[in-house]
Amino acid sequence: MLVSRRKFIKHSLLASSGTLLIPSFLKALEHPATTLAERKVVVIQLSGGNDGLNTVVPYRNDVYYKSRPGIAVSSAQVLKASNELGFNPGLTKLNDLYDRGYLAVLNNVGYPNPDRSHFRSMDIWQSASGSESSLTTGWVGRFLDASCNGCATHRAIELDDTLSLALKGDSMKGMAMKNPEKLYRSVHDTIFNDVVTQNLLNDVEGQSLRYLYKTMAETKSSAELIHQHAIARSSQATYPDTEFSKRLKTIAELIKADLNTRVYYVSLAGFDTHVNQQNQHQRLLETYANGVHAFITDLGSQLMKDVLILTFSEFGRRVTQNGSGGTDHGTANNVFLFSGSLKQKGFINESPDLSSLDEGDLIHRVDFRSVYASILEKWLEVPSQNILKRSFSTLDFI
Repeated sequence: MLVSRRKFIKHSLLASSGTLLIPSFLKALEHPATTLAERKVVVIQLSGGNDGLNTVVPYRNDVYYKSRPGIAVSSAQVLKASNELGFNPGLTKLNDLYDRGYLAVLNNVGYPNPDRSHFRSMDIWQSASGSESSLTTGWVGRFLDASCNGCATHRAIELDDTLSLALKGDSMKGMAMKNPEKLYRSVHDTIFNDVVTQNLLNDVEGQSLRYLYKTMAETKSSAELIHQHAIARSSQATYPDTEFSKRLKTIAELIKADLNTRVYYVSLAGFDTHVNQQNQHQRLLETYANGVHAFITDLGSQLMKDVLILTFSEFGRRVTQNGSGGTDHGTANNVFLFSGSLKQKGFINESPDLSSLDEGDLIHRVDFRSVYASILEKWLEVPSQNILKRSFSTLDFI
């Protein structure tokens, strides 16, 4: 007797336990191939436009102090790291990482014809476009497109409720989650399960619907795998009691559990410091530095050889303080890079030139896409030209 198509699909999709199995177009999720030595990238986004001059302080520069009589970090407070530059006092833990050789600082990073809109400039950084063009995909998403054929969504994970443009590709995308346990519970909700199961059992027509159900099934499968890995390697390390640090702790657990994720993405907001900047900014930097220090300490020197942390913000601030004890949107900024495999450490290019400005703003000397090209070519080992839509020179920090 012939078995009906519906009955055949039903028995193919459901195991005796009732758990959803993955159809052929999701087979890549069943047997993720990875090794512990597979290199990882952790991207930290400082949202709002971090004030780079009060982060990495040119404490011997008279122009800096004349431009910021009310908000400059005094020379006595600066954590002096070189003959010209030092760190904000909120970055004590970061200064420790600098002393231990985990940190490289790139100054004057930006792009031509900078845009001072938070939304537009963040789109430019996340998509790796220029200011003259717009892209609907992100640089990490296009990395997934180029390196993964049918890869699982958890090859790139953002620790947040929504997925940023950076992790969206043409055919591949990352996944967003705040907590593996909450994600696991969500995908095992009765309604979610019913929608996924029933619609995969039916003859689904229409590209949009098929994409929706495919995404739901991918999410369910990835959630189960992530949950298993997170439980297996729950971290006992001590982290600060902040949301930012909790997300870094989750990333550390997944890295130590050997989840085959290549890129992790996390944000820390609050850097749009137009008013009464000094104390607020120092607290934010302390939150950032303490979280990163706990994360790197948790992973340890062996795992940090295969982890690269990139920290950026969508733009810096203007050189001169405003009338409200803060700073307004600027242009070029510093970028932080952490790893146990840095070829260049410390301050690896020239300090900002405060005597040569463009209408009161810093002039960029390093295109941020050269940073991306270096990470793609030298760390993730993929050609960067198609991902970045043109060729950019690479740097020597890795």
